[in-house]
Amino acid sequence: MKKLFTLAILSQLALSTVTFAQTKVVAHRGAWKNTGAPENSIASLKAAIKMGCDGSEFDVHMSADSVLFINHDAHIQELPIETTSSTILSNLKLKNGEAFPTLKEYLKEGIKQKRTRLVLEIKPSAISKERGIALTRKVVDMVNSMKAASRVDYISFDYDICKEITKIAPKATVQYLNGDKTPDELLTDGIHGFDYNLKILDKNPSWIKEAKSKKLITNAWTVNDEKSMDWLLTEDIGLITTNEPELLLKKVHK
Repeated sequence: MKKLFTLAILSQLALSTVTFAQTKVVAHRGAWKNTGAPENSIASLKAAIKMGCDGSEFDVHMSADSVLFINHDAHIQELPIETTSSTILSNLKLKNGEAFPTLKEYLKEGIKQKRTRLVLEIKPSAISKERGIALTRKVVDMVNSMKAASRVDYISFDYDICKEITKIAPKATVQYLNGDKTPDELLTDGIHGFDYNLKILDKNPSWIKEAKSKKLITNAWTVNDEKSMDWLLTEDIGLITTNEPELLLKKVHK
C-alpha cells in the first residue's frame, strides 16, 4: 500500500512538471496600432517589450552609402532609402519626433532585455540581387559585432538571402516569408521554418502539422482577426505575427 501511495505521489509530481507548447506572440513592426507609436520605431519596440510580446518584428534597408535603417517600405517620406545618403536620412523625424532609426540604434535598445526576441526582416534590394546579399552580410556583421545574435531571428522574402544567412551565420534561426516553398523544401535547404501569410496557410493547412513534425518553425502573418487567431491556436502554430498583440496575448494567456 505504501509503495502504491509513493508511486501515485511521484506520478502527480511528474504531471505537475510537464510543460506544454504555447503559441508565441510577435508584434508586427512593433506594438504600434493601439499605442500611438510609429511603425518600426524604437517606441513601438519598447511598447512590444513592455506588454510582454515574445517577439517584435522590424524591417531593414540599406542607404546609398551602406548605412542600415529600420523601415517597412522602400521609401520614407517620398525618399527612396536605397539611393539616398545616410546624412539625409538621419535628419528625418518620425511622427512622434523620434529620429529615423538605424539598425544599430534599434539593436542597442533591443538587447537591453531578454524577454522579447528581435525578429529582423532583411528586405530584398530593388537595385540588384548582389546588393541584397551585401545588405545581408552587413546586417549579420552588425548583429554579431553588437553581441545581439542570441536575441535575433532572421526572416526574408528573398530565398537567396535566407540561404546566405545560413551560410554566414550557421547558428542563426532563419524563416522564409514568401510562401512558395513546402516544408520539405525548407528542410532540404537548411531553412529553419516558415513565416507565411495567413492566406497561404489557409490554402495549405496541412503544412503546419507537416512542418511541426519535421521540427520546423511555424509562423503566420499578419493575423489581426479573432477567427483566424482562434484557428491558428487550435492548429498549435508556433508563432503568430499580428498588429493586434494585445488581443492575441489575452487569448494565449487566458
